Amino acid sequence: MAAQNNIVPESCRAIFQLDPQQQNLSLGSLPVPKVKAPNEHLIRLHAVALCKGELLWLMNFPPSEPDEDRKMVPGCDIAGRVVIAGESSPFKAGDEVYCRTNYRRTGALRDYTIALTEELALRPQCLSWTQSAAVALSAETAWQALFVHAGLESLDSGLAKGKRVLVTAASGGVGTWLVQLARLAGADVIGTCGPSNVDFVRSLGAIEVLDYRTTDLSTWGFKKQNQVDIVIDCIGEKSLEGAWWVVKDGGVLISINQPPEQMRPDSVKSKSIKSLFFIMESDGKQLDQITTLINEGKCVPTVDSIYSFEEYNEAFKRLESGHAKGKVVIDLDLTAPVAP
Repeated sequence: MAAQNNIVPESCRAIFQLDPQQQNLSLGSLPVPKVKAPNEHLIRLHAVALCKGELLWLMNFPPSEPDEDRKMVPGCDIAGRVVIAGESSPFKAGDEVYCRTNYRRTGALRDYTIALTEELALRPQCLSWTQSAAVALSAETAWQALFVHAGLESLDSGLAKGKRVLVTAASGGVGTWLVQLARLAGADVIGTCGPSNVDFVRSLGAIEVLDYRTTDLSTWGFKKQNQVDIVIDCIGEKSLEGAWWVVKDGGVLISINQPPEQMRPDSVKSKSIKSLFFIMESDGKQLDQITTLINEGKCVPTVDSIYSFEEYNEAFKRLESGHAKGKVVIDLDLTAPVAP
């Protein structure tokens, strides 16, 4: 194994979820993980972005075949520096990388974590550590929704041209990437968001922005001229129910929150719509393509707020408020403010 020329401590800070049935967190420590396989890398973390709802994952989506030494540590959206890499790895000690780590393993809200070759990409040097951490999970989810599941294939396939794509929660972590990528692929994008984010979503490339507080999706979509080819819903529940009215006959409805059929109204049963729910899979090659777009200035991540490691409770409160514009990020290099 090739290692960076520095001393790796025996233990490191870690944030634990105390009970999978509850969202209570505690600050503690863990032994620094050991590299056990040729595709594993020890990463010294600089920033970790949080994902809305992730403290419910252990209860609602217990990992299949979890690692035997998995600890209840949240966080999977990382940016850091390679400390130890396998001899055959394309990454070397000292490389600055980012990725979304697999949920089956111990999470990344700690100073050191393990990441796999197939998950990793070199991070964009035009971004800060916190901006880099805000990319992988959201951008790869958007990429897979559009180019894998919605059938648009790639940015330059031409299949998006002339298509209308509606994105709910367009100012959120995934939504901001959906708007940017769909626009780059040539689609006409409509986004939904709160009134304070309308101009922001329009600045990302949406041709029309709906204020969800004043526009009911089912009423809006009932008008045939408003209907779209693809809807990607990032909210679920009532939003997903309304999305069925918006997608045209023969269109595609994708949810990243719950299976769409759970919210299908009886009155749209006659529509022929491809509907699906998916959970993204970490893919370093896709992340490489996203890195290129960032370096070319074609896409940007959106960071809502930054917290120190010790401010983890405040960070999750902001995330779960539902008002975050983009990602909430924990900066592991940031010193917690001293109480007066």
